[in-house]
Amino acid sequence: MAMPAVLPPLTVDDLEAFPEDGNRYELLYGVLLVTPQAGFPHQIVAGRLTRQLAAFIEVETDLQFCAPGAVQVRPSVHLEPDILIGNWPQKPQWDAVEKHWLAVEVSGTGSRAYDRMYKRDAYLSLGVAEVWLVDLDERRIFVSRFGGTKDEPYDTTLTWRSPGGRELQIDIPGLFRGLSEMPG
Repeated sequence: MAMPAVLPPLTVDDLEAFPEDGNRYELLYGVLLVTPQAGFPHQIVAGRLTRQLAAFIEVETDLQFCAPGAVQVRPSVHLEPDILIGNWPQKPQWDAVEKHWLAVEVSGTGSRAYDRMYKRDAYLSLGVAEVWLVDLDERRIFVSRFGGTKDEPYDTTLTWRSPGGRELQIDIPGLFRGLSEMPG
């Protein structure tokens, strides 16, 4: 008779010893989340959004941009959003980031369940100000805000306000242009 294995919770130190094999390994309170390497549509949309956000925040010198980034709380949380905007500390370590303003997950078939059922709420509970789930199948962005609404859908234009008060308009159909024939 098969018996389930009960493993002790993993730590960030354990995760750092994992192989570089193309999968994304993340930890959520000691539980391992594994997603496959991102597909072509995911990379195209993430790249388009990366260029817009990176150019926009370039003038706000107190903000930093990473794609991908990491929200890390030792010993047992290490999540890797596709895009992360925050205030970086003097010490260049993920667990020393002072404030996370925006975490973006581009959700395709391989990551949708983790992103929507686990990671969104984890980001918010860890103090991330705003979380975007960019859904490749629905061609929408679902926005959740710390202490506010969850999964507010946007399918035409999304306005992001930086901590400095500037506004960026995201053309959502433009993110998905040319991808209608590709599965998420």
